[in-house]
Amino acid sequence: MKMQWEGESFMQNLPKLYGLYTGGFLAFFALMAVLEQLGLPANVIGILFVMFTIGIYAFIGILSRTMAVEAYYVAGRSVPPVFNGMATAADWMSGASFVAMAGGVFMAGYSYMAFIVGWTGGYILVATLMAPYLRKFGCYTVPDFIGTRYGGKMTRFAAVVVLVVASFTYVTAQITATGTIAARALLIPFEVGVWFGLAGILVCSMLGGMRAVTWTQVAQYIVLIVAYLIPLVWMSVVQGFGPIPQFTYGPAVERIMELEPILGVGTPPLEAVPGLSALTALHADPAAGIMAAWQFVTLVACMMIGTASLPHILMRYFTTPTVRDARNSVAWSLFFIFLLYFSAPALATFSKLSMIDPTLPTAIIGQPIEAVMALSWIQNWSEIGLLRVIDQNGDGILQINEFFLNPDIIVLATPEMAGLPYVISGLVAAGGMAAAMSTADGLLLAMANALSHDLYYKIIDPKAETRKRLLTSRILLLGIGAAGALVASMQLTGILGAVAWAFCFAMSGLFFPLVLGVWWKRANRQGALAGMVVGLFVGWWYLLAVRNPDAWYGIAAPWLGLNDLRFGIVGITASLVAMVAVTYMFPAPDQETQDMIDELRIPSGKTIIGATS
Repeated sequence: MKMQWEGESFMQNLPKLYGLYTGGFLAFFALMAVLEQLGLPANVIGILFVMFTIGIYAFIGILSRTMAVEAYYVAGRSVPPVFNGMATAADWMSGASFVAMAGGVFMAGYSYMAFIVGWTGGYILVATLMAPYLRKFGCYTVPDFIGTRYGGKMTRFAAVVVLVVASFTYVTAQITATGTIAARALLIPFEVGVWFGLAGILVCSMLGGMRAVTWTQVAQYIVLIVAYLIPLVWMSVVQGFGPIPQFTYGPAVERIMELEPILGVGTPPLEAVPGLSALTALHADPAAGIMAAWQFVTLVACMMIGTASLPHILMRYFTTPTVRDARNSVAWSLFFIFLLYFSAPALATFSKLSMIDPTLPTAIIGQPIEAVMALSWIQNWSEIGLLRVIDQNGDGILQINEFFLNPDIIVLATPEMAGLPYVISGLVAAGGMAAAMSTADGLLLAMANALSHDLYYKIIDPKAETRKRLLTSRILLLGIGAAGALVASMQLTGILGAVAWAFCFAMSGLFFPLVLGVWWKRANRQGALAGMVVGLFVGWWYLLAVRNPDAWYGIAAPWLGLNDLRFGIVGITASLVAMVAVTYMFPAPDQETQDMIDELRIPSGKTIIGATS
C-alpha cells in the first residue's frame, strides 16, 4: 500500500512518524554496537551504516514520488515550520558544516570561526530581508522571483546563470564529501566513491522533487545531529570534561596551548605532501594585526551575504503554508543549526587533544612511528591517500611536522583517533553522508528546477505540458549530478574552499538584485540585469586573477588582502555600483509594479503572484 506523504492526516502524524524513525535508527545503532562486541568486522559495520541510511532516504524518495507540479517544485506549500526548519537545517548543514568545518578549526583555530559566525549570522539577513517576502511573492524559484519582479526574459536568464554557477560549485563540495565517506566506509578509491554518493543523492531528489527532498532532509537532520553529538559527548566524558562539552571545553583549549609550544607548533612547517596539509600549516591569530582582523571580518561578510543569496536555501521558504510560517521556519532553522555549530569548536578541541596529549592513551605525537603506523585507523586513511606519516629526520619518533592529513577527514576520523568503538565511526560516516546528501539534494533540485521551469518552460517552450516539464527536470538532475561528480573527482580544491567560492558567486550576482527587488521600488529591469552580469563577471575575473597571478589577466597581489575565499567582496561591490548606476539611466518601473512592491512588504495577507507563475 502506497503511503501518501501529504494531506491533513499525514501532517498531524508527523511527530509520531519521525519519532518512530528516530527510535528505529537508534535501535539499528544499538544492534551494530552489539554485533561489534560479538566480532562483526569494522568494515562490515561501516558498510551497513552507510547502506542502511541511504536505503531509508531512497525509500522516502520513492514514497514521495509525484507528477504534480506544485508538489515537485515547492512540496505543496504545506510544510509546518518546525519540520521546514529541520529540512532547511539539513539543507544548510552540508558536508562543509559536518565534515570540514571542525577540521578547519582543528587546523587553524580561531580564524576558521569566521565560517561559523558568517553562516549563522547569514540567517539574520534571510529572516529580515528575504524569506517572508519571497514566500509572499509566491514564485517557485529565485529566478522566477527576479524574472517576475523585473520582467523580461534576459533578467530571468541571467538569474539562472548565476544560480547554476554558484550551485554547481557548491554541489561539487558535497559530492566530494560523499566520496570521502564512501571511500573510507567501503574501502574504495575516492574517484569511485563520488559516483556511489551521487547515486544515493539522485534517488532522493529525482522521483519526488521538493516534496521528496523535504521529507528526506528531515530524516537526514535527525541522523546528522545524533551522529555529531554522540562522539562529542563521549570524548568529553572520557577525557574528564563532563557530559556538556559545549560549556566545558575551555580547559582543553588551555591544555592544547600549553602543549603546542613544546611540540613546535607555530614554527615554519617542513615541505608538505602535495595536496595535503600539515598540522603546523595554519596557526595564525587573526587578532594579531589589522590585516588579519580585516580578513576575518571580510570572510564573515562573505559567508553572511552568501547565505542570504543562496538559491537552494531561499527556495525552502517557498514551501511554507503562510508568510508568518516562513518567519517561524527561519527561527527554527537557526535553532537546529545552532545545535551543531555550537558543538563544532568543542569537537575540534577534543580531537586535537586526543592526538597530542601524552597523558592520553590515544596520543600519537611523540610515539614510535612504527607503532603509529600499526594503528588500524592510520592504515585505513593512508590507503585512500588522505593521510601520510613521513619520518623527516630519521629518528623513528613521530613529530608533529611529520604527520600530514587532509583536514576534511578530521570529523570522520575522530572516533578512531579517540579510541571509541568502531560503531561510532559508522554513525559519524552515516551523519556525514546525510549532511552532504541533504545539501546536494537541494542544490541539484535548485539547478534542475531553474533550468526546467525558468529556462525551458518560461523562455523556450511556455506551452510545454506538465509531464514534459518534470521529465526535463529529472534528465537535468542526472546530467548536472554526473558533471558535479566528474569535477569533484578532480579534487581541484578542498570542501571549505569550494563552499566559499559558491557563496562568493551567489552574493556577487544575486544579493542586490534580490534585496533591492524587495526594498527599492525604483529598481528596474536594466539595473537588475547589470547588477547580475557585472557582479558575476567581475567576481569571476577576480577569482581567476588572484589564483593565477602570472597570467596576462592576473594581479600580483590580492587587493586589500581579499584572496580567493573573499572575492565576493569585489563582485558584490561591482554589482551594487552597476545596478544603481544603470537603474538611474532608465525610467522607473510602472505604477502597477511599484504598488506590487508596496503590498509585498506588508508582513501578512495573500500571496501576490501565486502558483501560476
